Amino acid sequence: SADNKIEAAMSELVPEPRQKPAVPMKPVGINSNLLGYIGIDTIIEQMRKKTMKTGFDFNIMVVGQSGLGKSTLVNTLFKSQVSRKSSGWNREEKIPKTVEIKAIGHVIEEGGVKMKLTVIDTPGFGDQINNENCWEPIEKYINEQYEKFLKEEVNIARKKRIPDTRVHCCLYFISPTGHSLRPLDLEFMKHLSKVVNIIPVIAKADTMTLEEKTEFKQRVRKELEVNGIEFYPQKEFDEDLEDKTENDKIRQESMPFAVVGSDKEYQVNGKRILGRKTPWGVIEVENLSHCEFALLRDFVIRTHLQDLKEVTHNIHYETYRAKRLNDNGGLPPVTTETEENHESNL
Repeated sequence: SADNKIEAAMSELVPEPRQKPAVPMKPVGINSNLLGYIGIDTIIEQMRKKTMKTGFDFNIMVVGQSGLGKSTLVNTLFKSQVSRKSSGWNREEKIPKTVEIKAIGHVIEEGGVKMKLTVIDTPGFGDQINNENCWEPIEKYINEQYEKFLKEEVNIARKKRIPDTRVHCCLYFISPTGHSLRPLDLEFMKHLSKVVNIIPVIAKADTMTLEEKTEFKQRVRKELEVNGIEFYPQKEFDEDLEDKTENDKIRQESMPFAVVGSDKEYQVNGKRILGRKTPWGVIEVENLSHCEFALLRDFVIRTHLQDLKEVTHNIHYETYRAKRLNDNGGLPPVTTETEENHESNL
């Protein structure tokens, strides 16, 4: 029995030899001329059906001084009254003394696809006498949404589908001065471009001539480059040559989009169009020779919406998550408050 005890003590001291990790087999090249139809291509249809059932979230933030047409542009983008101002906003409402964050959610359905759209407005931004650090409440809000998602993710019994309140896209409205960017514009984009996808837009572009617009766009691009500000789509996240070619064209020609918004319809040549009526004619919002609204809409909704969500999840959220877990010594940030919330959720 003494020998047995010694053996047991020895086995505790001597670690078991570690198994070598299994080396994955190299894929064998299969002849692409299969003997018959398998049906691998139906996975796309299966994914489509699932997405149509569950729907998806898209959260868009608008930032800029008051009076730049932020609410109108968002209404024009989604062809419905989705902005804060169209949801029971009072015209007499005064400009807030500090930057406020107001989020309004809507469910939009088109062609059987449901989208839970949240429009986040930032009244008070850039409207004060002293605008120092006025981006801080916005940065705080963006990080709070990452924190909320992270806490849900590290729960032991987590929800099948975590509600996504993270900001996928931030439209930053530049005043159409025709001169250069203000220090506030540069400071905001410098701080926020690291935590959110920023898309710069020149507001109320109909106040500039075509030459002024072209020059201003070039100047804004130059200033952003000189100040090392990366706007969406960021060069480093291009996945392949096709992406790079497409995004380079957007970065070098389209950005920042010079836009005009309008939610009023007019009759032009027997057609009903969205536009702005002036004494010398109607500015057609969706006419590319009048403004770049159609380019912005196609970019945000028709070609890059999924990518905006992916870059938010895989890059910005991942950066926040890694930093949080690192600061916490690798432990998930679970507090008694979140445990209580979790119990109440159950």
